[in-house]
Amino acid sequence: MQDVSAFTNRLAKNYKHYAKWARRQGLGAWRVYDKDVPQFPFALDIYGSRVHLQEYDTGWEMGDDEYRGWIDAVVAAIAQVTGIPAAAVTLKNRRRQKGVSQYEKVGAEGEDFVVEEFGQHFIVNLDQYLDTGLFLDHRNTRKRVREEAAGKRFLNLFAYTGSFTVYAGAGGAVASETVDMSNTYQDWSRRNFELNGLDLGKHKLVRADVFQYLEEAVDAGKRFDLIVMDPPTFSNSKKMRDILDVQRDHVWLIDYAMALLAPGGWLYFSNNLRTFQLDDRLSQDYQIQDVSGQSVPEDFRNRKIHQCWRISRA
Repeated sequence: MQDVSAFTNRLAKNYKHYAKWARRQGLGAWRVYDKDVPQFPFALDIYGSRVHLQEYDTGWEMGDDEYRGWIDAVVAAIAQVTGIPAAAVTLKNRRRQKGVSQYEKVGAEGEDFVVEEFGQHFIVNLDQYLDTGLFLDHRNTRKRVREEAAGKRFLNLFAYTGSFTVYAGAGGAVASETVDMSNTYQDWSRRNFELNGLDLGKHKLVRADVFQYLEEAVDAGKRFDLIVMDPPTFSNSKKMRDILDVQRDHVWLIDYAMALLAPGGWLYFSNNLRTFQLDDRLSQDYQIQDVSGQSVPEDFRNRKIHQCWRISRA
């Protein structure tokens, strides 16, 4: 068995602190370890009574037997510290596999189960895709949306599994549109809405390319009081009219989203491209507040996991 004592000790320290913290906060899903010890390049998230373990690509070379032994020792340490059995640990290896895109389905069907977050409930699946169905680093902004949504018309762009809309609905949004072009994610959103008691008559799911949606919504004169837009860094999906590059395209996206904003409304815009720079021209046209310091949760030691801005009319 390989020596993983440095990992075990740090994990035990983190777990003792964050397990209590998460319980107090009402969180069923939270991050307990994130590359805290450089020799163990993992992100480790607790989802209820299961563990989502992601290995970062370091480029290290290791023989198959040595690698398997190392992973087995890490998983045994996780089971020892958390009390969660090794069989309930899902490992995602982010190394680029030859001939396989790292963002294709992971393959195993896995099992859908529900986690709680600040009183809302979400369906997650640790096995089927690279991502789980809930981006934990955005939970503070989701909570903020719930606090600000009363009486508002809400728009969720690049909506993924609709978690922002769940919070907006819980906070009293009078209507919403949730836009994503994936049938899989739109169905997942619908199930999350039903799980949280949202009225599907008021909260509409729109399967569309966001670029096309924005053009048509502006032409139609739609108006929203609160908008969330969290685009991927890059997408070349065949369903989209163009390739999305968030650095290149963000000015267009923000301008069009702002054209839909009713007087007194605001937009939350975020992304997780580490090198992202907001175009200077935007601050001439809009009031922009960087809220990343509040939006990244306490359990994420990597404070650069995403950037988030609150944008309103100047």
